[in-house]
Amino acid sequence: MTDGNILLVEDNADDEALTLRALKKSNIKNTVDVARDGAEALDYLFGTGAYAGRGPSGSPAVVLMDIKLPKLDGFEVLKRLRADERTKLIPVVMLTSSAQEEDIINSYKLGANSYVRKPVDFNQFADAVRQLGLYWLLINQRPPTT
Repeated sequence: MTDGNILLVEDNADDEALTLRALKKSNIKNTVDVARDGAEALDYLFGTGAYAGRGPSGSPAVVLMDIKLPKLDGFEVLKRLRADERTKLIPVVMLTSSAQEEDIINSYKLGANSYVRKPVDFNQFADAVRQLGLYWLLINQRPPTT
């Protein structure tokens, strides 16, 4: 299934640019929307604030989310997504530079579908993003929207 957009939740402009470049290099044509902090991500997903009227019916195919974010961190965003019927089934991939075991465990406890550490090398990073795109956008079977 190639429909649906990607929500990238990333506050680092360099990491955002690298992710967008890696997606483009992988020929992933899905629209990528970017939220630069946890509060903006929640507004986007729940159709509030600057995204009022958007509504959760336009849920992304996958959320790629960093852990360390301004306003609300990735854990808090994940906790709120999983607590709401409208968003609890949206696939969330924690895409972060953290290799801390505590962060990995916390992510899965809170309901992350996957945890991917950002490689430092661009080619490795591009390959990781390509594989994420192939799996979450083409192979993975999403639940029907209600």
